[in-house]
Amino acid sequence: MTVADLTEDELLARIFPLLPRGAATLLGPGDDAAVVAVPDGRMVVSTDVLVEGRHFRRDWSTGHDVGWRAAMQNLADIAAMGGRPTSLVVTLVAPSDLPVDWVTGLSAGLAAACDPHGVGVVGGDLSGGDLIVVSVTVHGELDGRAPVLRSGAREGDVVAHAGVRGWSAAGLALLAAGRPEIAPELVRAYLRPDPPLAAGVAAGRAGATSMLDLSDGLLRDAGRVARASGVVLDLDPVAVSFATDLVALTDAATALGALAEDWVLAGGEDHGLLATFPAGVVLPAPFRAVGRVRAVGSAGPGVLVGGRTPATASPGWDHFAR
Repeated sequence: MTVADLTEDELLARIFPLLPRGAATLLGPGDDAAVVAVPDGRMVVSTDVLVEGRHFRRDWSTGHDVGWRAAMQNLADIAAMGGRPTSLVVTLVAPSDLPVDWVTGLSAGLAAACDPHGVGVVGGDLSGGDLIVVSVTVHGELDGRAPVLRSGAREGDVVAHAGVRGWSAAGLALLAAGRPEIAPELVRAYLRPDPPLAAGVAAGRAGATSMLDLSDGLLRDAGRVARASGVVLDLDPVAVSFATDLVALTDAATALGALAEDWVLAGGEDHGLLATFPAGVVLPAPFRAVGRVRAVGSAGPGVLVGGRTPATASPGWDHFAR
């Protein structure tokens, strides 16, 4: 059965029972708009989109995979502000031949990602189109804390990271090569990333001076912090700061003739958190120190690795690069 075999109301009747309500939801799907409690009086908002053929392929990803991924990449944005996600609204553009089971799988994936964190899927929209497009807007709370911005890093701060590095890029490379059996855990990291969401709140409470979600690669995203803060982020050598990740990536890199270090530095979509903390602060788990913030020099704000300009072909993902 495809979506063309159902009316919009019939399709929604299959979707709604699968969606999590969420702890902050006062009125969920069914009316023209949802109602979500915001006790703090401020709402943290972000949005992201997944486009078939650009961000996922149906021969690699189930509806559940795409639902999970769509949720997690948005939840990570709230965590990166030091916030706690509370609700999502989701828009689905679907081709007429899309199986209904794919759509219900998408809903189940959204629920599996959101429900453990008390996040509700409170509404959205459906439309027809030539490709699958999943657009998510996420809302969150700060619970009385100030947001953690990209622009607060200061000379002497410790650079710290929480999550895995390079796993998603390696998983994508394995799928593209038709060799997912080499490291199923890396393929899963690409299909269903599992960012350390609670670490964002912990970082905010510990006094993080800056933070962001690593969606486009360590070097590219660290550069965004450096430019926003007017500093240099000097990362420790990868073999020191990301030794565990290098071990996890070794078999895939060897099989594909790739460099594991490049995945660590430039691979995107792990959705770990990169933050800076004042020197002397006890880093909250699972953050670990991976570098220092230096004063800007004549070259301007930027990123170094082991005190040197990194020699990689690309600093990370760019949506408009050719």
